[in-house]
Amino acid sequence: MIQVSETAKNKVIQLMTEEGFDAATDFVRVGVKSGGCSGLSYELNFDKSQADGDKLFEDNAVRILVDKRSFLYLVGTTLEYSGGLNGKGFVFNNPNAQRTCGCGESFSL
Repeated sequence: MIQVSETAKNKVIQLMTEEGFDAATDFVRVGVKSGGCSGLSYELNFDKSQADGDKLFEDNAVRILVDKRSFLYLVGTTLEYSGGLNGKGFVFNNPNAQRTCGCGESFSL
């Protein structure tokens, strides 16, 4: 399961609306790809359709899709949003990550 904080929910809904997506029917697609200074990095996009093999979660009124490969890396993760002058934007609080880089955008297991 992937959880979504209240601040992340509000920002997701705002951005989805700005980009022509509907948070009630469309999805936030999160995933993991090779790269970044710690070996793996996070991806976050909006999507209108679910692919075969995607896992679907809904938390805090946000519908989240995760592909099979990324699911094992992201189990138990909470999506948060940090705004303001020193904010990083979306932050993945991943209990599976054993090491993260300074910017928080990549990790390793």
